[in-house]
Amino acid sequence: MRVDLHSHSTASDGTQPAADVMRRARERGLDVLALTDHDTVSGHRAAIDALPAGLTLVPGMELSCRRSGRSIHLLAYLFDPTEPGLMAECARLREAREVRGRLTVERLAELGVPVTWEQVSELAAGGPVGRPHIARAMVAVGAISDPALAFTSDWIGTGGRAYVSRYALDPERAVRLIRAAGGVAVLAHPKAHKRGYTLPDDWIADLAQAGLFGVETDHPDHDAAAREHLRGLAGDLGLDVTGASDDHGELTGHRLGCETTAAEVYERLTAAATGATPITSQSGR
Repeated sequence: MRVDLHSHSTASDGTQPAADVMRRARERGLDVLALTDHDTVSGHRAAIDALPAGLTLVPGMELSCRRSGRSIHLLAYLFDPTEPGLMAECARLREAREVRGRLTVERLAELGVPVTWEQVSELAAGGPVGRPHIARAMVAVGAISDPALAFTSDWIGTGGRAYVSRYALDPERAVRLIRAAGGVAVLAHPKAHKRGYTLPDDWIADLAQAGLFGVETDHPDHDAAAREHLRGLAGDLGLDVTGASDDHGELTGHRLGCETTAAEVYERLTAAATGATPITSQSGR
């Protein structure tokens, strides 16, 4: 069984519609795919409607969190998408994304980059606006040659000239919200040194105490040392380890299935959830 528990569509900052993500997942030989767009479940219906035979969808979401000024991402799986507390926070997060996006565009204009809010909104295609949309707009107007170049101190990287902070959840509260909605919480890419994203071990321990299920260990941005360290830490904390592509379509080189989760971990994850169940093509249509 090949299980990829982290992917994005145009419902957030991926470059392919959810239906195309599902088709590509099956073409890549996946048996299970989680769709985990940022702070939204809006891509789930299209994903369900497009599920090819042989592919199971795990409805999910990637929640934006922050502690002591540092970004933390939590993957939420198989929660009740109508649970009021979690959905209210998601709405607040999406509103904060729009405010941050508009302010970022204004700052870029002050720096001589002629990106418009209309361009960014078109790239977001109705989903929550994220910095990757702004980065792609910057490429379109010729300010940079590659979206990755936007995430520096020159532009919209943390602390950069056009960087704007925004509201994000306390991660321990986010874990509790996910669990209250019957879901399962996994910490996303916590030791991604190459992107300047690494979390202290004691923070991970705090999340374990709050009810975290697992740690995303096998991720394209984790080197061998990070993976080994996280496996040891997860063992000490009684957490499961997952693997996933964190695919964003063209932005990440269409890498669905490049990292996967062990079948026995997937089985434990689904058994721990009470808010929703995985969806097959037969039950989803």
